[in-house]
Amino acid sequence: MAKKRPQTKATPRSASADDREIPVVGAREPCPCGSGRRYKACHGRAASHAATELVQRPFEGLPGEGDWVALRELVPAATVALTLKGGLPEGVPSVTLATVLPMAWPALRRDDGSVLLGVQNDTSSGDISRDLADTLQRALVAEPGTPVQGRRAPADRPRLQDLIEPDSAFEPAVHPGFEFWVPDAENAAPDVTASLERANEAAIPTVKLAGVDAAYWCETPEKNHLRWVMPYPEEQLLDALARLHAAGVSSLGEGTRLVGSFRAHGLTVPVWDLPTGVTAEDVEKPAAGFAERLVSALAVDAPLTPDERRARGGLTNRQVTLS
Repeated sequence: MAKKRPQTKATPRSASADDREIPVVGAREPCPCGSGRRYKACHGRAASHAATELVQRPFEGLPGEGDWVALRELVPAATVALTLKGGLPEGVPSVTLATVLPMAWPALRRDDGSVLLGVQNDTSSGDISRDLADTLQRALVAEPGTPVQGRRAPADRPRLQDLIEPDSAFEPAVHPGFEFWVPDAENAAPDVTASLERANEAAIPTVKLAGVDAAYWCETPEKNHLRWVMPYPEEQLLDALARLHAAGVSSLGEGTRLVGSFRAHGLTVPVWDLPTGVTAEDVEKPAAGFAERLVSALAVDAPLTPDERRARGGLTNRQVTLS
């Protein structure tokens, strides 16, 4: 039989203990409030919870939410001009979101004062939006010609939604490589050129479709794919995809196949396998037609038929979560 753990009697706290500011100490140290418990089990619990609480849809409310997700998870090399509320600070000619920056820097203030913000960096808290906004704000006041390191943003710091103009355009430019890292790649230093070459070799050719939102074609050695970030509620979207799949109209043309989906930052991303010879241009028209069929299927609220339930089961069995 397991032994009982000895009970530790907490020292009574004064009536004003909860009212005064409790300093932060080591997680295993006694809590400064005088409770007799370790800090992590007392006043440190709220701080720990705030730091690790996951925001399921960190880009919700931003212009181009689906493209934010795609640039974070799918696209190797892309940039987007950002429009800030109240305009740009003096001495900052532009702010640009980039998928990846040299040396995996979270942000960079260029010599001319312009700012590059990387979206594919690790973040320290459960709110990517707050961490990125904190990095952006520090980049805006950094010395020109210096990178900005990431950190866990304080809980009272603004989020991207507080900094970016909500009605602004969000138009990603997908690049074949990372030459956007340096203004003059042809005359870059040898170490920079070598870094660019390595990054370019690892980049998967990717194209953003023009006719539908947040859909990205990519080329791999085995086959090509279309990955389409969709803004609809997950359960409703899966039902609609199942209806189309059961009806035999979920493909994007001959030889293409809807193979499943994954979740990323609160949104669902259906994935199609495409034959090697199928280009991004080839799927523009089929994708537009599929978007129309999907809208019709989303409007149906009848229970799924047995065939549709089987189709839905197949889609969900192949679903994974990236974040």
